[in-house]
Parts: sequence; structure tokens; C-alpha cells
Amino acid sequence: MPLSDVLEPLEFVLEASSGRARAGKISTPHGPIATPAFMPVGTHGAIKAMTPDQVAATGAQVVLANTYHLALRPGEGLVEKLGGLHAFMQWDGPILTDSGGFQVFSLPKVEISDAGARFKNELTGEGVVLTPERSIEIQNQLGADIIMAFDECTPHPASKKLAASGVARTLGWMERCLTAHGRSREQALFGIVQGSVFPELRERCAEALVAMDLPGYAIGGVSVGEGHELLCRVTEHTAPLLPEGKPRYLMGVGLPEDLIACVGYGIDMFDCVIPTRYARSGTVFTARGRIRLSNRRYRHDRYPIDPSCECYACANGRFTRAYLHHLFAANEVLSAILCSIHNVHFYQSLMRRARAAIVAGGYEEFSHAFLGDYARGQQSEGPPRSQKRRAADASKANRKRSEVSGDDTQ
Repeated sequence: MPLSDVLEPLEFVLEASSGRARAGKISTPHGPIATPAFMPVGTHGAIKAMTPDQVAATGAQVVLANTYHLALRPGEGLVEKLGGLHAFMQWDGPILTDSGGFQVFSLPKVEISDAGARFKNELTGEGVVLTPERSIEIQNQLGADIIMAFDECTPHPASKKLAASGVARTLGWMERCLTAHGRSREQALFGIVQGSVFPELRERCAEALVAMDLPGYAIGGVSVGEGHELLCRVTEHTAPLLPEGKPRYLMGVGLPEDLIACVGYGIDMFDCVIPTRYARSGTVFTARGRIRLSNRRYRHDRYPIDPSCECYACANGRFTRAYLHHLFAANEVLSAILCSIHNVHFYQSLMRRARAAIVAGGYEEFSHAFLGDYARGQQSEGPPRSQKRRAADASKANRKRSEVSGDDTQ
């Protein structure tokens, strides 16, 4: 769709609802997004272990890329010179870029002030300052359809004092992002609601952002180790605070059970690295829970990953679990490719099924049926060990941030 045919950088039409669950359509300069939608994450401008054609074949409509990492390498100037992020990635559909805030605030020894964040370039060791203005400048040059405001991502656990400081800074930075945004006719700038687990802080942040009449709104700070119950509690409280006629985006979430719960609270958009990260360690999702193909129990298994799945890896029983187990044992890259294709397809299929249930007016029944089947068949293998290590590292980084801030976080 030519840019000249789009009067606004983004339009949202609410097409159906079932309870609080919503089905809609987001129009962007690079095509529509049917919601609810899950966005595969391409941190460095690529979905790991997948080609753009393979990503599109899963039904993915929109992908996410990372401002911080692309600015470090290859640099937003080169991306712009080579035609912008769509041409650079060879992805024709919509793209969303996050602001880089989450990545920056997870770094060790980062210094945060009202001016911005000061840290060391992880590639060169040089000092870097990332401000709201600089984040928007990078995203303007990258040229994504949806860009995110630079916010302060509050760690978990956090005291109310620390969370309130994050809300105040996030709102001040939002105003600076709006002033700096130089491509408002082509790129939709979303604001991010912060406030940790404190309802009154979420309300304060949401009220101020809604008053700015932004093209869309995100809920941040809910994938920082708080767990499923708190994630749901925060989302259920915050989503109704956001305008009905604007897209609602839950950042960094998550597992299938998280998505199904939060679609029910009125969320339209999700992103997470889980599908491809889990795939690279042999963990795949099925209608009856997740399984770890590196487990010896699958050494002689003749079934595909999920007999009900129609992805390239599963259709017509193409690749058996035994074959995939062998690929992981042999450290063949094809194992990550096939499992990534399957997992991304599973997430896209889940969103399509959720949308169909909303349109039919039966989302609650669909949700109960899916979660029941998923839980009954769930293998008791837990997340990949590497994921556990990453969670521990994230918790350690959050503690360091609290120590730097001088706050009394527990």
C-alpha cells in the first residue's frame, strides 16, 4: 500500500468482541494486521533460524526489531541508506521497533537520570548516552511502521517509591519523544504504561498517556520476572484504562497460557522471544503442552511434533520427533530451523483460533477448552535450562539496578 494512500500512520477498527476479548484490524503503511496478533522478534533485523519467507509462511503479519541492537550494529544510518528496515530485512509487511529501553536498563552499570541512560557500548566499550530524542531519531531513520516511546522499565520486585519514579520519568520522556518525532505522518508512536504492580501508579500513567491521544498504547514492565499471576493481575487492571478505539500492546509476553489469558483481558498485540529461543534448545509447543525433543524418550518416536499441526515441519508427518531428536544430538542447525518454524506457526495459529472464537462470540469457551487440553497434556519437563539461567541473570541485573538507584527495593 503506497504511503500516499494512508491518511494516518495507523488506524484501528474494532470488529468484534467476546467478553473483554477483542478482534480488530490495524491498518499500517505496509499492510493490515488482524488482531489479536503475535509478533515474532527479530532483535538484529532477522528472526533467528528463519528466512523472511518462512516467517511469512507461518501466517505472521508483523515482526519486531530492536532499536538498541540495530543502532550498535550496523547503525541506523546504514539501514536508512540501504532503503530502510523493510528493504534491509526484505520484509514487506509491517514492522514494529521497540525503543531500546528494556535492553539498556538490563545492562550492568547503566546510569539512569532524567536526561536519559548512560552506558558502555557492549561492542566497543565506548560511552553511550541514549535519550528519548536519540531513541526516536534512530527509529525515524530505521523506518518501522510502529515505533515505541523511550520509557523506564521498572524491575521486579520494586518498591512503590521506585515504581513512582519510573512513572514520572516515563511520562516526561513521552513528551520529549512526541516533540522529537519527525515522521508522525508515516510512523505511529505508541506510549508505554508503567507502574509495576501498583494499581494507582498504572492508573496515573495510563490517564496521562491517554490525554496525549496517541495512536496506540502498550503495557510495559510485565515480563520482568513477576510470574503469571501478577502478570494477569496487572494486565486485567490496566487494559480497561486504555481507549477502546486504539490498539493495546502487551510487551514481552509470553507463554501460550499468558497470551490466552491476556487476550481475554482485551489485549490486541504481543511479542516475545520465547518461540524461537525455546526452539533452539529443542523445546516445542503443541496443543497438549510443550515437549523437549532432546529428551531420550523421543529417540524412536515416529510422530511429528504435533500431529494436528500444518506447519512445514509437521504437515503430513514430514519430520518425526525421532529425526528432530537426532538433529539436536548431532548439533545440526536444521533442528533449530524446523523447531523455530513450528513454534512460530503454533503461536500464529493460536492467535487465529482466538480471533475466530472472538468473532463467533465464544472466546471464554475457547479459552477454557484450550487451557484444559494444554494443561492435561503438559509435559513436566520445565523450561530449557538456558532459559532458567537467563531468568536468574535478569533477577541479578534487577537487583544491581536497585542498588545503583539507592532505593529500598526488597
